[in-house]
Amino acid sequence: MSEHIWEGLLLALSAEALFYAGLGALLGTFVGVLPGLGPVATIALLLPVSFQMSPSGALILLAGIYYGAQYGSSTTAILINVPGEASGTVTAIEGHRLARTGRATEALAVAALSSLMAGLIAALILAVATPPLAAFALAIGPAETAAILLGGAILAVLISTEGTARAILMLGLGGLIGLIGTAGGDGQPRFSFGFRELRDGIGFTPLVVGLFGFSELIALMTRRPEEQPSVPRHWWPGYAAIRGWEAPALRGSVIGSLVGLLPGATTLMASFLAYSAETRLKRGGEFAGVAAPEAANNAAAQTSFVMLFGLGLPANAATAVLVGAMMLNGLPPGPALFSHSPTLFWTFVGSLVVANFMLVVLNLPLVGIWARLVLVPPAILAPAIIVAAALGILASGGAPFDVLALMVFGLFGHACRRNGFPLMPMLMGYVIAPLFEDHLRRAITHARGDWTILLANPFVMAALALALLAAVAKYRAGSGRAPRI
Repeated sequence: MSEHIWEGLLLALSAEALFYAGLGALLGTFVGVLPGLGPVATIALLLPVSFQMSPSGALILLAGIYYGAQYGSSTTAILINVPGEASGTVTAIEGHRLARTGRATEALAVAALSSLMAGLIAALILAVATPPLAAFALAIGPAETAAILLGGAILAVLISTEGTARAILMLGLGGLIGLIGTAGGDGQPRFSFGFRELRDGIGFTPLVVGLFGFSELIALMTRRPEEQPSVPRHWWPGYAAIRGWEAPALRGSVIGSLVGLLPGATTLMASFLAYSAETRLKRGGEFAGVAAPEAANNAAAQTSFVMLFGLGLPANAATAVLVGAMMLNGLPPGPALFSHSPTLFWTFVGSLVVANFMLVVLNLPLVGIWARLVLVPPAILAPAIIVAAALGILASGGAPFDVLALMVFGLFGHACRRNGFPLMPMLMGYVIAPLFEDHLRRAITHARGDWTILLANPFVMAALALALLAAVAKYRAGSGRAPRI
C-alpha cells in the first residue's frame, strides 16, 4: 500500500497530471463564473474529448471542473449577486452585501481562502476514509452490494426537493432507459422495439450531454444579459482586514464534508446548512456568512468522491457522470479500482491538493478577468458549444443516431426543468439500474434461485430498514414545510 501511495503522489506532480489539474481548475472557474452553464453540463459536454486522454488525465480534468466551479461561483455571486453555480446563492446573501459597502475584495479573499481550507480537509478525509471503505465493499457479496445501491437510490429520491413522487418517477424512467439493450442473463434484446440502434442500449454520452448540456444551453440562450460587474481595484486586502474567517470556515468544512457523503445531497444543501448554523451561533464575525457556506460547498463537492471511489455509488449528478466517464475510459468505479489501478486513486488525491492551490491563484489575482466573462452574449456562446458537442460525439465514434438521441434528450431535459421534474434521480437510475440488476442476478444465482434467502441476510435487511426509516422521517417532516434547497 505504501508503495502505491508514494508512486501515486509522485505521479500527481508529473507534467501530465499538473497540466490536467490546471486545465480542470481553469475550466471549472470559467464554468462557475458563467451563470447558467453548470459543472454537470460542462463535464457532460467534454466526455467525447476525454476519450482522447489517458484515464487518469480524464478523471483529474473532469473532477477538477466539478469542484473548481464551486470556487468560481463566488465571484459573480459576490460582485453582482448572480451566482454561476446553485451553491453560490447562499454566499451571495452576505457576500453581495459586503460588496455593496465597498468590501468586495475582502469578501472574495475570504471565499477563496475558505474554499482552500475546505479542499485540503476534504482531501484528507478522502485519503483516510476511502481505502477502508473500499476494503469493506470488497469483502461483501453481491446481495449486500445490491442493497447498498438500492439504498443509495432511495436516499437520493428522499433528499430531492422537487417532490418525492416526481423523483420516484424520474428514477424509474432512468432505470428503464439504463436497461435498454441486450439482457445480461439470456443475451436477448430488451426494450429495443425492433430498432437495431437500441440493441446496444442508449449511449451514456448522448444521454448525459443531452439531459444536462443541451438543455442547459437552451436555457442559457433565453437568459437575459447580466448587469455590468464592478471589478475591485485590488485583489488582496491584507490578512488583518479579514481576520476571523478561520473558525466559520472550519465549521463549514465539517458540515460540508458530512453532507458530501450522503447520496443525493447537493452542495447547495451543504451551503444552506452551514449558513443556518452560523446564523444560530451568531459568533462567527462579519465574514461568517461568506466563509461558512463557501467552505461547505467545496467540502461537499470533494468528499462526494469518497462514495465514488469507496462504493462506486454516485453521490450526486456530477459524480454520476464521472461514474460513466470512468467506465467509458476502462476504469471500474468503486473498490475494484484499487485492484485494477492501485496508484490512480493516490494520483487523484495528490492532484486534488495541487488543484486547490491552483484555484486560489486563479480566483484572486485574475478576479477582474472572470468578472467580465458574464458580459459574453449567451446567443454567441451557447450555439458554438452545442455544435462542438455534436461534432465531439461523432468524432469519438458515435453514430448519427447518437446525435439524434442528444437532441431528443436535450429537449426532454429542458421540458423537465421548466416543469419541475428533477434530472438527477433519472441519471442515478440510469447508472444504478444495470449495476443493481447484475449484482441481484449474481446473488440469486449464488442462492440457487431461492430469492427468499436474501431476506434472511442481516445486511440486506438493515439497509432496507434504514431506507424505510428515512422514508418515514421524510413523511413526518412534511415536504411542504421543509425549506427548498
